Amino acid sequence: MPLDRGPSPLRPPIRGTTPSHRRFEAFSPVDSDVHPVIHAGRVAVITGAANGIGRAAAIELARVGLKIALADVSEDLLVQTGKEVAAIVGDGNVLVIPTDVSKIGDVQHLRDKVYEAWGEVAVLLNNAAIGPDSKSWEKLDNWRGTFEVNLFGVVNVQQTFVPSMLHQENQAIVINTGSKQGITNPPGNPAYNASKAAVKSLTEGLAYELRERPACNVTAHLFVPGWTFTGMTARSGGAKPTGAWSAEETVLYMLDHVRLGEFYILCPDNETRREVDQLRIMWGAADMAEGRPALSRWHKDWKPLFEEYIRDGMADMQ
Repeated sequence: MPLDRGPSPLRPPIRGTTPSHRRFEAFSPVDSDVHPVIHAGRVAVITGAANGIGRAAAIELARVGLKIALADVSEDLLVQTGKEVAAIVGDGNVLVIPTDVSKIGDVQHLRDKVYEAWGEVAVLLNNAAIGPDSKSWEKLDNWRGTFEVNLFGVVNVQQTFVPSMLHQENQAIVINTGSKQGITNPPGNPAYNASKAAVKSLTEGLAYELRERPACNVTAHLFVPGWTFTGMTARSGGAKPTGAWSAEETVLYMLDHVRLGEFYILCPDNETRREVDQLRIMWGAADMAEGRPALSRWHKDWKPLFEEYIRDGMADMQ
């Protein structure tokens, strides 16, 4: 079985992959076919692993040959995913550990089980998240629940696992799953947007602290999926929209760019090109820099200018 399955024929080629001057500083030169972290025999811990992106990541990393620890609150789905992963990598290389990441005791139990079994963590994928409805002045319980999982769940996992990972001899990576909604902040679910904006901020902080730590073998990465067919829609048996990527495509893209050492892993999809994402991000940042109304992209007086900006920006890239 090859250790690196290569790029998927379903996905566009990787663009803009010239390494930055700091990109590989934590990695020693190795055989080009074997990444120092994502290879057979090492250990991955995945939260939110029962379905969607977490499940797809578990299956893909199992195919590479990693040992997989699966964590989620959805016990029935988690057990089923565990069986699928075990069929690839063997029962002895899978741990199924029901975990509520919002509870620090659950997360500590997860860490203890993983280190007792395998003694290390190479890939920590902080992926658990929820997205109940919210409004800025309503549904306070949904706000609290969203932040307990999406933000404090990530904090709990980082605070529990990273101290142990820092003392490992071998290199390791932390991947936190963010969202474009935490960057461009589209109207509709302010609690989810705010929680994912916080994940972006804390992952940037983590990356800096790791980078500045002498001789540190751990790096952090912000994984930002595009439109991905997953969750309730997939479980209900609905057809995948043509504009969406599958969870598998999204995970393969993410792993390609983690292997390149990139921090910001902004995934496109079949509807939104990377160049469009870049333009949207720049427009949103300019709201503050230029003193425009909040979320001017959706403001009736500014929307035509935004659309013109996108057209001109795309034309310049032709």
